[in-house]
Amino acid sequence: MTDKTYEGSFHIVGGDFSHAGEASTELKTILLNAGVEDEFVRRVAIATFEAEMNIMIYATAGILRYIISPEEIRIIAQDMGPGIEDIELAMQEGYSTAPDWVREMGWGAGMGLPNMKKNADIFRIDSVVGEGTTVEMIIKR
Repeated sequence: MTDKTYEGSFHIVGGDFSHAGEASTELKTILLNAGVEDEFVRRVAIATFEAEMNIMIYATAGILRYIISPEEIRIIAQDMGPGIEDIELAMQEGYSTAPDWVREMGWGAGMGLPNMKKNADIFRIDSVVGEGTTVEMIIKR
């Protein structure tokens, strides 16, 4: 990877599962084409996929921004959703507020936020009930 900085974003429409995984797949391709190590790409792909799916499941819309530098990637997922009342509870593996119809599709198992945190070196979450949630992840090389 060169010492350039790459920036970009993806707009995600809530409930549009026909495009599930497109943002994380595109970001993965960008990293692979830049010659980034496989383990770093794997962590970024998992964290980004989980953020993307949370926007699709819970929000009406959202944006996923990224900044890639030679040292790290910063991913910011910001949604216009219902917000999270109890972040500590939402961070527990297996806890989910996904509706049944989402679970029937195989999503909403309560691993999204825990998986994002596991794959990030720095993880921040801020949520306002009735307004939305912002997750910031930094993954270092």
